[in-house]
Amino acid sequence: MAYETLTLTFDGPVALLTITRPQVMNALNEQVLTELADALAAVASHPQTRALVLTGAGPKAFVAGADIAAMAGMTATEALAFSRRGQAVFDAIEALPVPVVAAVNGFALGGGCELVLACDIVYAAENALFGQPEVRLGVVPGFGGTARLVRVLGRNAALEWILLGDNVPAHEAWRLGLVQKVLPPDELMPAALKAATTLASRGPLAVRAARTLVRRAQERPLADALRAEAEAFAALFDGQDQKEGMQAFLQRRPPAFEGR
Repeated sequence: MAYETLTLTFDGPVALLTITRPQVMNALNEQVLTELADALAAVASHPQTRALVLTGAGPKAFVAGADIAAMAGMTATEALAFSRRGQAVFDAIEALPVPVVAAVNGFALGGGCELVLACDIVYAAENALFGQPEVRLGVVPGFGGTARLVRVLGRNAALEWILLGDNVPAHEAWRLGLVQKVLPPDELMPAALKAATTLASRGPLAVRAARTLVRRAQERPLADALRAEAEAFAALFDGQDQKEGMQAFLQRRPPAFEGR
């Protein structure tokens, strides 16, 4: 599929997905969501891909939010469909079989912040700004902000972000745990691509299992999470990757994982 609002490239085991609407700071509209859904399906079905980097075009914005011009005239019925559409696309990011690194360059507000929350590892440029400013517009987050932000920040910090609607600098987002690294702008993409390359070198079955376990552990009682962990740990011993990984360690050589 030829995309108008994003680009998707594959370089060995790493895919790079860039939202390309810099004239409106990469704002999300129905077309972007439709193309994102298709691109994510392409990543999921690409057998060589083991990690994805997600970013926005230009130095000013990762994604500045949902497209307010497109939303302004929506009816409640249309708004519900738009919200559910965005949530489904962001759910698809979490459901990918590979980890996702967000490289946040500039504004990540509203839907942009919610897009970040669906990713696994977040690197931010020093000039990045995060936030859920929907209350300034008389609405609430609609693409998962209330559900995911509380899981990352905790209740009170999430309430502060959502109720005040202020922009949050990258270093504050790092202090609260949303961001893992804050970098000079010219170092952001190299660092994100390096992290993705490292992720791609790890055992893909183990990475997939660990990612699923951590996400589901937030929703499960501790006993259930521990049981799921033990079962996933044991199941990997039936695969070739476990044997290859441990033999490579004992033989002091890099492993050659095949994803089986």
